[in-house]
Amino acid sequence: MSEQIKNRIEDANRQAVERVLRSRPILVDIKPAIEVLSGMKKNSIFHAGPPIEWKRMSGPLRGAIVATMIFEQLVESWDEAVKLIESGQIEFSPNHDHDAVGPMAGVISPSMPVLVVKNEKFGNTCFGRLVEQKVQFGVFDEDAVQILKFWAKTLGPALGKAIRVSKGIDLKSLMARALHMGDELHNRPVAGTALFASIITPYLIEVLDREELVKVTKFFSTNDIFFLCMSMAACKTIMNAARDIEYSTLVIAMARNGTDFGIKVSGLGNEWFIGPAQMIEGRYFPGYKHGDANPDIGDSAITETAGIGAFALANSPAILSLIGGSAEDAIKYTKQMREITMTLNDTFSIPILDFQGTATGIDIRKVVKTGILPVIDTAMAHKQAGIGMIGAGVVRPPLEAFKQALYAFGRKYRL
Repeated sequence: MSEQIKNRIEDANRQAVERVLRSRPILVDIKPAIEVLSGMKKNSIFHAGPPIEWKRMSGPLRGAIVATMIFEQLVESWDEAVKLIESGQIEFSPNHDHDAVGPMAGVISPSMPVLVVKNEKFGNTCFGRLVEQKVQFGVFDEDAVQILKFWAKTLGPALGKAIRVSKGIDLKSLMARALHMGDELHNRPVAGTALFASIITPYLIEVLDREELVKVTKFFSTNDIFFLCMSMAACKTIMNAARDIEYSTLVIAMARNGTDFGIKVSGLGNEWFIGPAQMIEGRYFPGYKHGDANPDIGDSAITETAGIGAFALANSPAILSLIGGSAEDAIKYTKQMREITMTLNDTFSIPILDFQGTATGIDIRKVVKTGILPVIDTAMAHKQAGIGMIGAGVVRPPLEAFKQALYAFGRKYRL
């Protein structure tokens, strides 16, 4: 490779990572997906991970899709949903291809409320599905569907009113504060949820009647993982600011659909590079074992892509009781990620490491050269639709996806 090409790659990466660091994601609204997501139609269902057909979908993704179709009043049962899907009347597409993200199965449908997050520095806007504990894990019973109805009828409109009155909430500064309170903002967003609740509550009081206020505040009191949807949408907005930079080897998305794991790279446009989703190593809830688990699933690895999540695991020893491992392991993971990234973050820092920044900006060249794969901490879904979350742990992507991307980079730029 000539020095000229090397210099072009380094210049492109400096530009890309600078845009990551300078991004300022602001939560500006919550709207029904069909009003804000490009390409969303009445028969659309968007999902986590790279593209996939129904016949290859995992159990939890199928369960989430069926629950969502019942919520949308397209069908009343699993059998009706399968029949409609197999007739070709439902169009599936990855969230990431529409500037959106969703946790676990990540399913987004037309009526579902989504976060609207605008990058105040660079002007791009991205979207995030709200977080709950049933549908996103593949549960499709009546209780699960009722959660989606509560979102659409009560929670989404209420929060949307309050956010608009607030004139926008700076998510990046809130995330930095949460990191200093013990979150890593993927599997543990508890401090972020509390901080968001303290910021939004005065505006909720201003815009809601008493009955609505009680419902919304009760929701926050029983959903301490709620901020995950905001950290994910913020990270998507941050990383999208660095896309489509010629010659950049920066990874701008990592996502899983329960069958495949895919990445996108700044200098390679909108193309997916895919390998098999991996099994998660961690702890199981009582009554479950390794053979019950589905492979890795969800768009939530966008947090690690942006330099938080497991990249900040040293910051969050409390989460080890959920995912397993020791404090020493957490520090090792956090430091190891520096070997495959471009810089240290100047906003997201780790007190226990003398406030050094988190490793930020995954470089496909470094991943392939070192063989070190990004670490992701995540929840585990049962492989069978309808059961739900069964544990949590740590997982690594398939090296194959990064090799594919590097080969494609070489072809595109004739290296």
